Amino acid sequence: MKYESLGTSGVEASRVALGVMRIDEKAQDKADEIVKTVIDGGVNFFDTADCYSSGGSSRRFGQALVDLGVKRSSIFIQTKFGIYRDPESNTITRYDFSKKHLLAALDEELENLQTDYVDFVLLHRPDTLVNLDELAEAFNELQASGKVRHFGVSNVNPWQVELLQSALSQKLEVNQLQFGLGHTSMIQQEFHVNMEDAPSVDHDGGLLAYSRLRHMTIQAWSPFQFGFFEGVFIDNPKFPELNEALDKLAEKYGVGTSAIAVAWILRHPAMMQVLLGSMTPSRLTDMIAGAEVELTAQEWYDLYLAAGNDLP
Repeated sequence: MKYESLGTSGVEASRVALGVMRIDEKAQDKADEIVKTVIDGGVNFFDTADCYSSGGSSRRFGQALVDLGVKRSSIFIQTKFGIYRDPESNTITRYDFSKKHLLAALDEELENLQTDYVDFVLLHRPDTLVNLDELAEAFNELQASGKVRHFGVSNVNPWQVELLQSALSQKLEVNQLQFGLGHTSMIQQEFHVNMEDAPSVDHDGGLLAYSRLRHMTIQAWSPFQFGFFEGVFIDNPKFPELNEALDKLAEKYGVGTSAIAVAWILRHPAMMQVLLGSMTPSRLTDMIAGAEVELTAQEWYDLYLAAGNDLP
């Protein structure tokens, strides 16, 4: 496993991490096996959120750490907050960055995770009604209490980061964004500068260049999905050229195709971290192997083109 500092935090995190959103679907013994598999593979970073299964994913993951006797200081735990889910309808009704909500949500997450601190906490999605002074108070209190060591955001564009950062004394170290061979808009826009075709449309405000400029780590979620949860592209007949290219490189490097898809993300000099969401130990082992594969520049571009993109 290779490790890299997240943002400027000094936290040396594994280049691939486990996202435990769906771990609540597994019985506890199976959840324990999943966590053990990735730890044995060198993964030391785990991502969850207070809204995943209404806290159930964090509870299942936290219990797995207890069952396995994992030393707290040997891993890094990240959670996300700021989404309010109505307890009666179980639907998301608002985003909420109020101090009251954030402090209560974090305390509940610590209880779910059976720990007294998290290494990172991210604002899950932007709240347009955010009171910046109140947000700063919440972050200061969380930091001073020792409950949170580092901070970040998720699904936020550059100007939103700048707005939030203007009020905070803590540096926002990471931004969690969808990225992978099936979701390449951040790359396409960089190639199609000053053009009028569809790929030239900047949906994100130059997120990729901005993140590099600000030394802000991008955590790539749903790295095997295309569209917005439309399905996976690996072994999907909708993507014959891409899968042919993945198969070719998988054979060359002696790994599975999922590992090549991971290696494609890690090859970018933005030094991203890949969040794995699989709950199948054998597939996780295959994906983790991608951290050891170093694609050439031509191989990276070959995969980009095989995914249906072009170079103007």
